Amino acid sequence: MNIYDNLKSLHIELPPVAVPAAAYVPFVQTGNLVFLSGHIAKKDGKVWAGQLGKDISTAEGQQAARAVAIDLMGTLHAAVGDLNKVKRIVKVMSLVNSTGDFTEQHLVTNGCSELLGQVFGPQVGAHARSAFGVAQIPMGACVEIELIAEIG
Repeated sequence: MNIYDNLKSLHIELPPVAVPAAAYVPFVQTGNLVFLSGHIAKKDGKVWAGQLGKDISTAEGQQAARAVAIDLMGTLHAAVGDLNKVKRIVKVMSLVNSTGDFTEQHLVTNGCSELLGQVFGPQVGAHARSAFGVAQIPMGACVEIELIAEIG
């Protein structure tokens, strides 16, 4: 299975690595693990702002998480040079900007997890995961996700 063929069949073009908005780097590799910094949701090149349970629906949040997954894969490609080197998506951590009574953070995060599974397949793309509801995310973004991958 070629990851880039999968991306092409899904009509996904990987973006370049985003410039960090603060004092950090987009990724760090140690041994066979690559840690990607949190990526915030963007729509039409701008921060996808809003709060789940207030002005963004669960379905829209899933689309935002899917958009973050595409950005994460762009950064992962830059980190390792070839996504076919990825042996496993190890962990995804998702922060969902949500109201105190919103309880579907796990469903929002599925937008990211399901796309990773489609692109990398069940052996490589299945991962451990956490999804948290938070009071706010930088720049008012609705979703922020970070990722850990193992490379071969």
